[in-house]
Amino acid sequence: MLDYAAFPQQRQSLIRQKLRDEGRVVCADLSAQLQVSEHTIRRDLQQLAREGVCKKVYGGAVSIVTESGSFSHRARESSAEKTAIAAGCARRVKEGGCIYIDAGSTNLAMAKALPVQLKLTVVTNSPLIAVELMNYPHCEVIMLGGRLQKQTGGSLGVTPQQQLSHIWFDQAFLGGCAMDADAGLTVFDYEDAEFKKAVVERSNDIIVALTADKIPGIARYSVVLCEDISLMVVDKRVPEERLAAFTAKNIAIEWV
Repeated sequence: MLDYAAFPQQRQSLIRQKLRDEGRVVCADLSAQLQVSEHTIRRDLQQLAREGVCKKVYGGAVSIVTESGSFSHRARESSAEKTAIAAGCARRVKEGGCIYIDAGSTNLAMAKALPVQLKLTVVTNSPLIAVELMNYPHCEVIMLGGRLQKQTGGSLGVTPQQQLSHIWFDQAFLGGCAMDADAGLTVFDYEDAEFKKAVVERSNDIIVALTADKIPGIARYSVVLCEDISLMVVDKRVPEERLAAFTAKNIAIEWV
């Protein structure tokens, strides 16, 4: 068996692999597995954090997800995972309510999956989602205006946040870049994070749809803690052990 205490590069390589496979590592578990002290593991995690591989958290570390391409590029991509998640979210929409649908390619797929005869009010900061829902005869669409950010595909800034201050939502379907049991939902853009926080403050139920590559992980800016999220909708192929930290916090999860 390799003496990991004497080979820091091999030790850190194994930690990198575990972060890629599981998204999160725990110091105590790595210490036992590699037969080195927790102090040594913490030094390894500090080095990997400096390299941008992970973010140190209490008791371990979480993968830092990479920024995806532009919204227009993501919107052109289709996958069975995204389609299933979108359909799962669409089934959760309560008829007659006022809901917020966040910008994002998965939420655009969700809008397309809504029943055509559904009666409700939809507020969105996404022009593509608004245009899609114009085809729904019983759906009132409220488009939040402002500067259109190409990365998210939605309007951001002071204007749409002021418009939000006049609306209360029964449900909010939020997008995000990464999700961790301790850090919650996070994104890469500060303005996007502040906008989503404003949505959260005015919503009864927060529903987050997540593809497997975002769980667990951390982006740069916090949006909302897991305890304040009503439901996570994930693909059925995401293994339960990958979500163990979430279920330990009694967070509702729907596999679709």
